[in-house]
Amino acid sequence: MNNIAIIPARSGSKGLPDKNIREINGIPLMGYSISAAINSNMFSHVMVSTDSGIYAEMAKKLGAEVPFLRSAETSGDGSSSWDVVKEVLGKYDEKFSTICLLQPTSPLRTAGDIIEGYKELEEKNADAITAVCQVDHSPLWTMTLDEDYSLSEFRKQLVDAPRQRLKTYYRINGALYIRKIEYLSNEIRLLDQKEYAYIMDRKRSIDIDDIEEFEYAKYIMEKG
Repeated sequence: MNNIAIIPARSGSKGLPDKNIREINGIPLMGYSISAAINSNMFSHVMVSTDSGIYAEMAKKLGAEVPFLRSAETSGDGSSSWDVVKEVLGKYDEKFSTICLLQPTSPLRTAGDIIEGYKELEEKNADAITAVCQVDHSPLWTMTLDEDYSLSEFRKQLVDAPRQRLKTYYRINGALYIRKIEYLSNEIRLLDQKEYAYIMDRKRSIDIDDIEEFEYAKYIMEKG
């Protein structure tokens, strides 16, 4: 299979400015995703999609390729990661079997996770693999509140049972997305009809969006 890893790293981050190049142990955040992709030996191309020439030069020094900068259309807050993926695929003359989207905000995802994700893709003959992790608390213990903060309705619906007797719930953690690709005459499609979960533990599922999450990830990684 001819696979490409795409690491989206735009420069405009409002929650945590320049989060994709903030350093942990002297390495820019996106460097961990680049390293994991390269060390997995699963890809013919490991590329960073960025709108910044500064980010591009840093990515190249870390071992990634940046053959072009992201367009203005895919650099705004309203653009999704999948818009970025389709733009990248459209600019390569080469056709790929799969893409693997690796968000730089998941620095604890490893090369082993990527390898296991592809192993599951093959074993299950899947179209798509998405990383998940167990939630901290069952959604059966969560609620919404009315304007007066009354708990009356919540108490009526609350499942009052020991944690061990509740079903296990999972959430998408943002660390790993693998998709098979279909090239049609007029479009490029990412397949997801047969999609399966790849389960990661909660600690390695840290997704950095703000300074508190960055400091927590930094603490975990500096302590090994």
